[in-house]
Amino acid sequence: MFNWVGLIQVVIIIAILWVFYRSFIKNTSSETLVRGLLGLAALWGASFVMLWFRLDLLGAFLHWTALFLSLSLIVVFQPELRKFMALMGNIDEWRRVFRRDSGMRDTRPLDAIVSAVEYMSAKHTGALIVFPTTLDESAIERKGVRIDAVITSELLLTIFFNKTPLHDGAVIIQKERIAYAGAILPLSQNNLNWKYGTRHRAALGLSDVSRAVVLIVSEESGDISIAEKGKITKYDDTQKLRAKLEKVMSK
Repeated sequence: MFNWVGLIQVVIIIAILWVFYRSFIKNTSSETLVRGLLGLAALWGASFVMLWFRLDLLGAFLHWTALFLSLSLIVVFQPELRKFMALMGNIDEWRRVFRRDSGMRDTRPLDAIVSAVEYMSAKHTGALIVFPTTLDESAIERKGVRIDAVITSELLLTIFFNKTPLHDGAVIIQKERIAYAGAILPLSQNNLNWKYGTRHRAALGLSDVSRAVVLIVSEESGDISIAEKGKITKYDDTQKLRAKLEKVMSK
């Protein structure tokens, strides 16, 4: 029999699912998968309701339809399932949900990145900088060369100078240090605008399968953009870019 204890449990479950959705699913490619699962669950529920009301034929039809779609789901949503499991497997993402920021932050790494990005944008030097909450090795095809150096604008400009061996890859920032350079990111399989090149496709590819935020400087146009949760946003205003990167690096 349903009582207040049962109601409280339902509310708690809904709250947990909502936090999970907001933290891991919303505005990511996995959102499509979740919608499909909810539709499938609704179909299963409807089949049991039909059987409860003795509508055996309709209930059986919905039951077998749901069963067929359950099997088809594995094939249809295979890319989304892989991305979803990659997110679920990142234990540090769970820590991020409950972590709070405290204390004053050193702004020198942020200053160095903004300064380097502004210079590269003016000189049309292509760049790709990854800001992961953690380095999700399952999402990155190749981490590149281990650097583990203090972030300076001079070092970033040297790495992305078009005569150096590492300039075509991505720089990975970890704990406000340059962790890797020359990293190879997974390319997005989505249809992109013609103006987006390989760097944009790589940035979107990583943001599709992880919580990483990826900064892109276009070699062709000099435009500065950020890929996050499968979307690209262009930043023409330096102050807005700085505010965004400050928020990203504070996580």
